[in-house]
Amino acid sequence: MVERKNPLDKKIFSIIAEVAKSERRRIFVIGGFVRDYFLQRQSNDIDIVVEGSGIDIAKKVAQKTGIKKVSVFKNFGTAMLHYKETELEFVGARKESYDRDSRKPVVENGTLEDDQNRRDFTINALAISLNEEDFGMLIDPFGGIQDLHDKIIRTPLNPDVTFSDDPLRMMRAIRFATQLQFKIDDIALKAICNNKHRLKIVSMERISCELTKILQSPKPSTGFKLLDQTGILSIILPQLADLKGVQTVDGKHHKDNFFHTLEVVDNICKTTNNVWLRWAALLHDIAKYITKRYDSEHGWTFHGHEYVGSKMIPSVFAKLRLPMNETMKYVQKLVLLHLRPVVLSLDEVTDSAVRRLLFDAGDDIDDLMLLCEADITSKNEQTQKRHLANFQLVRTKLKEIEEKDKIRNFQPPISGELIMETYGLHPCREVGIIKNAIKDAILDGIIKNNYNEAYEFMQKKAEELNLPDKK
Repeated sequence: MVERKNPLDKKIFSIIAEVAKSERRRIFVIGGFVRDYFLQRQSNDIDIVVEGSGIDIAKKVAQKTGIKKVSVFKNFGTAMLHYKETELEFVGARKESYDRDSRKPVVENGTLEDDQNRRDFTINALAISLNEEDFGMLIDPFGGIQDLHDKIIRTPLNPDVTFSDDPLRMMRAIRFATQLQFKIDDIALKAICNNKHRLKIVSMERISCELTKILQSPKPSTGFKLLDQTGILSIILPQLADLKGVQTVDGKHHKDNFFHTLEVVDNICKTTNNVWLRWAALLHDIAKYITKRYDSEHGWTFHGHEYVGSKMIPSVFAKLRLPMNETMKYVQKLVLLHLRPVVLSLDEVTDSAVRRLLFDAGDDIDDLMLLCEADITSKNEQTQKRHLANFQLVRTKLKEIEEKDKIRNFQPPISGELIMETYGLHPCREVGIIKNAIKDAILDGIIKNNYNEAYEFMQKKAEELNLPDKK
């Protein structure tokens, strides 16, 4: 990390400084922009704190820059505007006090010092003056710059008070430690353990937002290990925490499925930014705790964990207040199918099996293959190479079958309506039997995926069912 000499090289800061002078207000840049500047991270979100009304200053800055739209949030005392590619949020300096049963503070007008005192971490309490007498001066009352150098997450004040007042800060501490690959200060980490029960006053939407941000980091395992270490994981996602541990019977043991899962998540993050594919990686083995069995002949087994796991996804998403729409179905599908390419890679790859996989996975087949490849966590380099080579054979076969048979997302050329019209039927069991038979015949390569062959097959199946041809 290198401290550059001029953090205020954006023109907008000069404009705000002019407004500060004309309005006789003390104004500062604070928080994430300052932190990210010293970390040499790009940031286009700038928080401006004003000793006085942040809304009034935002309107004055908008007038001076010709910006017509200012978004005002009176209940929060904030205003937001966009200047070129930069988003600026103006807020009045404030001090806060908390009721024990709520994370919503009682807010009063305050000074910069009050505002820095209420910040979550020392690295987010850094401020830079935009005032004429000390323009550009860094104000760092809690040693935030040193903590950036030391890569430490630490609270400005007593962490027990900080985390009890606003328990979401515990999730934020773990998220920042994951994103920045920093260490949480020992005293702060102990305070998280002591106050984890306070998360009950935080909405699950806010908790899930932090979980998703952890999954969007380059190495999410850091965050999930901290969630486990502090006991938070057992509160918010017990199904994942239950995977932890190794059992031994007759000298045979299984791998620790919790740490295996975290390896899979880290692996998938190397190949995709799709956060829902990362969620699928996190949850793909979630039912192994439930399906774990031991017998003397086969050792440890987890038969059906993909099926049971897929059934668990809706309840997990509902509890975490994650989207209960196509996103959930996408994760559910990947959990259900994640063993299918593995089976294909171990056995002789038949055209029929590949067609069925293409049909079931549809447009998500490429994501499924990425998940399966990330699921290879063997420490034996030769084993890894062998599995990856087998998956490459599966990929080649998938491409060949797709180009030849156009199976992905295919709809059988004979519809249920045509079957009913041809044989004078209402919706009934026989219609479903014929439709499924046509689909299976195409997937098994008995007939080609075209109308003529499907129609002829329909007639044969109808004869077997003794259906009279209406025509």
